[in-house]
Amino acid sequence: MAKPLLKIQRYFRRKPVRFFSLILLYLTAGSLVFLHSGFVGESRSGARGGRDSLVASEKGGRTSLSDARGLGIMSRVFKETRRSGRSAKDVDDGRAKYIGCHIDDTQKRALRGVSFFDYKKMTVFRCQDNCAERGYMYAGLEFGAECYCGHKIQAPNVSDSECNMECKGEKGNLCGGANRLSIYRLELSQESARRYGSSIFKGCFHRPDNVTLALPISAVIQNMSVEKCVDMCTEREKTLAVLGGDRCHCGFPTPLFSLHEPEDESLCLHHCLGEEFETCGNEEYFVVYQTQVQDNRCMDRHFLPTRAKQLVALASFPGAGNTWARHLIELATGFYTGSYYFDGSLYNKGFKGERDHWRSGRTICIKTHESGKKEIESFDSSVVMIRNPYKALMAEFNRKYGGHIGFASQAHWKGKEWPEFVKNYSPWWASHTLDWLNYGKAVHVVHFENVKRDLFSHLKGMVQFLGLKVSEERLLCVEGQKDGNFKRSGLRKLEYDPYTPEMRASINELVQKVDAALRKRNMPGVPDEYMPR
Repeated sequence: MAKPLLKIQRYFRRKPVRFFSLILLYLTAGSLVFLHSGFVGESRSGARGGRDSLVASEKGGRTSLSDARGLGIMSRVFKETRRSGRSAKDVDDGRAKYIGCHIDDTQKRALRGVSFFDYKKMTVFRCQDNCAERGYMYAGLEFGAECYCGHKIQAPNVSDSECNMECKGEKGNLCGGANRLSIYRLELSQESARRYGSSIFKGCFHRPDNVTLALPISAVIQNMSVEKCVDMCTEREKTLAVLGGDRCHCGFPTPLFSLHEPEDESLCLHHCLGEEFETCGNEEYFVVYQTQVQDNRCMDRHFLPTRAKQLVALASFPGAGNTWARHLIELATGFYTGSYYFDGSLYNKGFKGERDHWRSGRTICIKTHESGKKEIESFDSSVVMIRNPYKALMAEFNRKYGGHIGFASQAHWKGKEWPEFVKNYSPWWASHTLDWLNYGKAVHVVHFENVKRDLFSHLKGMVQFLGLKVSEERLLCVEGQKDGNFKRSGLRKLEYDPYTPEMRASINELVQKVDAALRKRNMPGVPDEYMPR
């Protein structure tokens, strides 16, 4: 026995590479056997996964803490190994529910709403977000790069295995297949749910006194549906599609039909002949949708014809809606706004006053987040926009880590960045307003939330403060295009409160200071939703 062992020892002493190769082969074989056993165990446990297996083992008293940790690590490694083949339903996250894999015929689409393609960056969430933002109930992905939206699925389902193409912009997730759609049912935000495809539901309204003058285009449509009326008014390049029974009217918001006095929606509950689940109103009460046609009555913008002698600040804490306010003011006045800074992305979005020096005098007002005494006294007057600090801080945190319309990642929210941000920025929220109230020469305070609730009257007040004549038609035009390009999607929201009790206690004290300072200046205090409860 000793002689064979001695021969083996001499063999590997002369050939050490062979020895290490044999050891490596042995370890690899053992790992494969272990992984195979893990796969069999996981597949048998079904939806319960490794957690139930651990619980069962613990009940039997056979699994130690170190064993559990080892199994947990191996489970994570194994899941990463399987990731490239995971099913689309594995990516459900509470905002969308996977429905299944469906046939899609190019001649007769399963989802017949809007669609878009991106052969480099398509992801499951991107498709869901785009469809949700337009109010569609379903989002479907096909061929790894195509996204389709719709209100109903109009094709049969097939085996999930036929939706087997990886998303172009998201390795590990599946985006349908060839003529196959991975379809999701979307959980829409309240605002998105008030849409119908690319059109926006505006409400139920009483028939205007002079309907021919208020809504100059009309026609009777056989088997009326929302889609047919919206399509007709879109083709006629009108922003309003108005349904009154079997008649479709088209036009623009005007003082004759301003949409400022909505009626109870129950007065419009008259089903469409072409779609039994849709409401088409009647001869007295109209159902109104806003189409995707751009209202050009407020789109022209210019620099001031003569240089302004007075410099007006549009001041706010970051995240309080300054960019949105600029958008509203430019549409309402027809003049560009300027900036104390320069942001190339805003310039590229159409804010042409961004590139001018803030003292140029060619813009109607100047964006600034400054709050020092010297900077404030550089302006002759100011519009100061204030927003609920809880919302403003989150908005600025999203902008800081995700851009103007992007989002911070979960890692940022749950890491050290968020508490550090709140600690440093929340005192600034209060000091910004207090400084402008103390050092500003003429201050017009506007609350972000009040503008959202009643845009027409508050924007009118801002235009008057800027010393310009108010055009009611322009203001009505602005109401239809109030969001611009700087609205974050309602689909991706934090599912927990990021503020700790300590954070809230500190912020509530700051809110009360600002409220007291406003009232001391004989101004209305902060809106009720700011105040601690």
